[in-house]
Amino acid sequence: MAEKNQNTGEQELVITRIFDAPRELVWKAWTEPEHLMQWWGPRDFTTPVYKIDLRVGGVYLSSMRSPEGQDYWSTGTLRELVEPERIVYTDSFSDAEGNIVPASHYGMNGEWPLELLVTVTFEEHEGKTRLTLRHAGIPAGENRDSAEDGWNESFDKLAEYLMELKS
Repeated sequence: MAEKNQNTGEQELVITRIFDAPRELVWKAWTEPEHLMQWWGPRDFTTPVYKIDLRVGGVYLSSMRSPEGQDYWSTGTLRELVEPERIVYTDSFSDAEGNIVPASHYGMNGEWPLELLVTVTFEEHEGKTRLTLRHAGIPAGENRDSAEDGWNESFDKLAEYLMELKS
């Protein structure tokens, strides 16, 4: 669902999901590489690389691999980190060394900014976790629709992974 940001008028993708797991576990699944690599990326994608310096000002570098074997690298900087409540980070396409590249490097069309902003909140909700993702800067239309589909597929994988961790 796209929603207008009241402050800037900028369109952002907003997704809210309830996960049947305690907030601390969902936080770990999001912030610890060995967990994140198990669920990150759309269905049929894998995450062979995920490195993060988990502190404000720290940088992450990740690679999602398509079923055809193409790697899509991204990088960003953590702007805010309030455990286990909130993460705010920049999000940019990159090469394997973490150098920012335009979206067109990966065949994406549209007017992509070099840097997007992601805000993730984790709220306790009746023994479960309400996660809200805000991804600002994705161009409208097909790009935003594809991003929304990809995030939802990732969150489906996260829900399955959390069930495995709980059992």
